[in-house]
Amino acid sequence: MSEGRPARMLFATLGSRGDVEPFLCLARAAQRAGHEVRLLVPDSAEIDTRGLDAVSLGISFADLAENLGGGGMASMRAFRERIRPAMARALRAAAEVAVEWQPQVILAHPKVLTAPVAAARLEVPWFAAELTPTLTPTGEFPAAGVAAGSLGPWLNRLSYRAVGLAGAMFGSDIRAARQRFGITAGRLPPPVATLAAFSPTLVPRPADWPDSTRLTGDWHGPSSQGELEHSVKEFLADPRRFVYAGFGSMSGGDPVARAEAILAGARSLDLRVLFATGWGGLEPPAHVADAADVLVVDSVPHGAVLPLAAVAVHHGGAGTVHAATRAGTPSVLVPFLGDQPFWAAQLQRIGLAGPPLRREHLKTADATAAIAAAIGHAGRVQLAAAEMSSEHGTDAALRYLLNAA
Repeated sequence: MSEGRPARMLFATLGSRGDVEPFLCLARAAQRAGHEVRLLVPDSAEIDTRGLDAVSLGISFADLAENLGGGGMASMRAFRERIRPAMARALRAAAEVAVEWQPQVILAHPKVLTAPVAAARLEVPWFAAELTPTLTPTGEFPAAGVAAGSLGPWLNRLSYRAVGLAGAMFGSDIRAARQRFGITAGRLPPPVATLAAFSPTLVPRPADWPDSTRLTGDWHGPSSQGELEHSVKEFLADPRRFVYAGFGSMSGGDPVARAEAILAGARSLDLRVLFATGWGGLEPPAHVADAADVLVVDSVPHGAVLPLAAVAVHHGGAGTVHAATRAGTPSVLVPFLGDQPFWAAQLQRIGLAGPPLRREHLKTADATAAIAAAIGHAGRVQLAAAEMSSEHGTDAALRYLLNAA
């Protein structure tokens, strides 16, 4: 299809805010270009779908995360009784909405395992979205979430099979969708291409990647100052420097001690702190809530806040890593799980961050040293930001989608 003609596109994603925000940005860019987009998303109060044709898949990852806090047998039981049934409903809904809406092209997060079924039923092309290095094998580094450091070329490539093993847990849901739509024989169609939505400044394209993986750059959009709460605007208007601290959808451990260590470390360097408490990874003690050098909020738009911060202390999710670096703001990473150790190690490898901090037993001295060291990385981070300013990930992704529609 010519880029000048409107297309009908369906974007489907599952996960926490970091899995959804890039799709929101891409959907808005597609709408601005005159295309018709339907967005399939999980339930979340953090997700702003205003102005978009968004359909809920009836699953809340915030609620599901609360069921995994017990560990061991409790987590296994929560998976069997809550998470597994919720995912089954969401995967079925994704296929049903896609088939009913009849898009010309489908873009799907790896968690949306029934997207190929819908594409096969409709006989339309589909693309896989790789928001962090997990889908395309390479010998240069392991899959994010498997290991932070290199395991050697052979094991690095082998590590990417982990994503397929995770998907096998929902094989019965894929088979049910195939049966529902009459696709009972043959292999499901592979994606036309995998769109790797991360910055080549942060992860240069591996030499052994196939042509079918397109490194677009990350998908982001403009942030509006009008979305800021009055208290945030007042805090940002103060010329004194500050540390942003937020762990997004992470929780667990001792969030009070974690917040106290970060606050004490920042204060020792004469810095204020803006805490974004998110899903519970940070819990500033009550006695600091009214302090003149502290602001506590649930969340803030990164694009509006991070460019003004001296340092960003965060969990190292792909979205926050890109937002902080693009803003020219040095990071202190406190990885919890998933792809976060990969991003912490990657920023350290390319000289944009120091060693990550441990999320448990975080000490004031460690936080102080890490924040001070991050300030020392500011020049290199600003050079990386200048490189990223020439990347236009949403535009590149849309070109690939339109050429296939």
